[in-house]
Amino acid sequence: MEMKQYAIVLVNLDPTIGREMKKTRPCVIISPDEMNNHLQTIVIAPMTSQDKNYPTRVAVEHNKTKGWVVLDQIRTIDKKRVITVFGRLSKKEIFKLKSIIHETYVA
Repeated sequence: MEMKQYAIVLVNLDPTIGREMKKTRPCVIISPDEMNNHLQTIVIAPMTSQDKNYPTRVAVEHNKTKGWVVLDQIRTIDKKRVITVFGRLSKKEIFKLKSIIHETYVA
């Protein structure tokens, strides 16, 4: 299975500890393709269906359903946790995601 940056993938996040997001859920791959092609791990941001007005959440549409990418829960996972690939973020969603990542982690 090919892992591409900004793909939406179904991931088994369990087991978790404390307040980490758990269960099997859609996630967005945020690691660049150069890393994804050579490592056995990928960097993901989980998605949720719960709308909370946090500055680290990016609204996206997936399977005709609105969801939010949770950029305050970014983590590295083994590719073996990925169950399937659903699709990809739109250009507009990618732009917003990159902007929030930059504001949060680079500035």
